Amino acid sequence: MIATPKNAPICPITAALDVLGGKWKVFILSYLAEHGTLRFGELKRLIPRVTQKMLAQQLKELEEAGLVNRRVYAQVPPKVEYRLTAHGETLCPVLHSLREWGNLHREALGLGEAPCAEATSDALSVAG
Repeated sequence: MIATPKNAPICPITAALDVLGGKWKVFILSYLAEHGTLRFGELKRLIPRVTQKMLAQQLKELEEAGLVNRRVYAQVPPKVEYRLTAHGETLCPVLHSLREWGNLHREALGLGEAPCAEATSDALSVAG
C-alpha cells in the first residue's frame, strides 16, 4: 500500500488499487461473486496456486476493507464461511469489465484460447 499522511487527499484510482491490489484478491472476489458463500478450503481448491497463508492474508485484508464478510460457526471442526458484503457486491460490474477487457485484448496480450478460471460473466453482471 502507498504511505500517505492520514488525512491527505488520495486519487480514487489509487484508493481502489490500495484495496484491490494483491495477486489473488480479484480471483477471490470473482469466485465469491459467482458462488455466493464459500469456505476457506473451497476457495483454496478454486485457486490452487495460492498458498494457505496468502489466501488467509488476502481474505483478512478484504474483510478489513469491508468487501468480504467472515462468518465463524461454533462447532468442531471449525467452520468459517466467506461471502461478499453489499459493499463488495458493488465491485461485480468492475470485475465484469476487467474480464471483458481481457477477452477483448486477448490476442494483443498474447493469451491463448484457454478459458479463464475466474467467475463467469453472468455471475459478475448480476449485481451490475
